[in-house]
Amino acid sequence: MSVQRSIVIGGGAFAGLALALALRQGLGADVPVIVADPAFAMRPSRDPRATAIVAACRRLFEAIGVWDEVKAETQPILDMVITDSNLEDATRPVFLTFVGDVEPGEPFAHMVENRRLIDALAARAETEGVDLRATAVASYDAHAEGIDVTLADGSVVQASLLIAADGAKSKLRQRAGIATHGWDYNQSGIVVTVGHERDHQGRAEEHFLPAGPFAILPLTGKRSSLVWTERRAEAMRIVGLSEGEFHEELEQRFGLHLGEVKALDQPRAFPLSYFVARSFIAERLVLVGDAAHVIHPIAGQGLNMGLRDVAALAEVVVDAARLGIDIGQADVLDRYQRWRRFDTMAMGLATNSLNFLFSNKSSLLRAVRDIGLGLVDRAPPLKSMFIREAAGLTGEVPRLLKGEAL
Repeated sequence: MSVQRSIVIGGGAFAGLALALALRQGLGADVPVIVADPAFAMRPSRDPRATAIVAACRRLFEAIGVWDEVKAETQPILDMVITDSNLEDATRPVFLTFVGDVEPGEPFAHMVENRRLIDALAARAETEGVDLRATAVASYDAHAEGIDVTLADGSVVQASLLIAADGAKSKLRQRAGIATHGWDYNQSGIVVTVGHERDHQGRAEEHFLPAGPFAILPLTGKRSSLVWTERRAEAMRIVGLSEGEFHEELEQRFGLHLGEVKALDQPRAFPLSYFVARSFIAERLVLVGDAAHVIHPIAGQGLNMGLRDVAALAEVVVDAARLGIDIGQADVLDRYQRWRRFDTMAMGLATNSLNFLFSNKSSLLRAVRDIGLGLVDRAPPLKSMFIREAAGLTGEVPRLLKGEAL
C-alpha cells in the first residue's frame, strides 16, 4: 500500500474548488486537500459574469452537495433559438430551435451567476475540511516519492500531487515547461448583464452576426447575461463609449422583442483565443480547466470542459487511492490525460470551425450555413444528439457527471 500525502491545488475558481470537494469526499479525511489562491483574501466573490452550467455539470454539483445551495438563484434554459443575419437587417429569421430538455423535466443547462456558485463552493469546501489558503504556489520540487510545494507565504507542503487550476496564463504550466499550441482570434467577448421590460420565459438566443455571435442568456428575473463577440479594436471602442452611446449599440443588436433594455453593470471585454497544452501532465503535476485548454465561447462550453476535467481526474485519483496505488505516479496521471485529450481536441476543433463558419461577411458561407441549420431544424434525432452532446452526456462519462458519488 502506498502512503498518500497531501494534494495541493493551485487556483481556487470553479475547477479548483469543485475538484477539491470531489477529492475530499472520495478520499476521506486521511488525505489533506489544500487549495492555494490569493483571491481567497477577497471573499465574497465579486465576479460579475454568469455561466451556462450544462446538465452533466449540474449533476456533478449535485453529487458534491453544492447545487441545492444555489438552485433557487439559477435560471433553467427552457429553449434556444439561433438566427443568422447582418447587423443592419430589419428582421432576424430563426433557422434553428432547441427545446431545452435532455431528459423529461431536466433542462440541458442552467444559468448561474459566477459569484454565487464560487461562494457556495468555497463555503462547502471549508465545511468539509478542505484547507483554503489565501496565497499562491510559488515553486515546487518533484521527486520519486512526492512533490514538495512551496507557497508564497513560505510554508512547504509535502504532497503526492500538485494540480494546476490557475487559469489560461498558468504559472504552474509555464514552470513545468509545458508548451501550448493555438492562436489568437483577434476577437473579444463583451460581457454585460442587462435588464428588460418583458420576461424572457427562459429562452436563450444566439444571433450570428458578421463580427461574431451575440448571445442572450436568461438570468433570474427580467435580466439576461450577454456574451457579445466583436473584433478586438471594435470591442474596445464599444466598452469605452458613454452610457447613452453604449445603449444605442446594445439596442441595435438586442432588438426590442423584450421591450426597453438597459445595461445593469459595466461592460467588460475579454480577449478570445484558442489553445491546448501539449501535455496535460508532468512529473506529479496535472493541468485542469483553462490551464490545460481555452476554447472560443461560441458554444458556451469553456467552463463545462474544465468541469469534465474535474470529474475525470477525481475519478482516476480516487480509484487509484482505493487500490493502494500512489496517486501521483505517471500511469495514474496518464489515464486522466488519455481520457480528456480527445474530447478536448474535438471540442476545440468544433468551436474553431463554428467561429470560422459564422464570424464572417461571406454571402456564400452564409447560404451554406443557413441551409445546414435549416436541415438540422427539420431532423429531431439530430437535434437531440446535439443537445446531449452539448449537455456533456455522450462518450465515456465520468461517474460525477452522471450524478453518482465517487
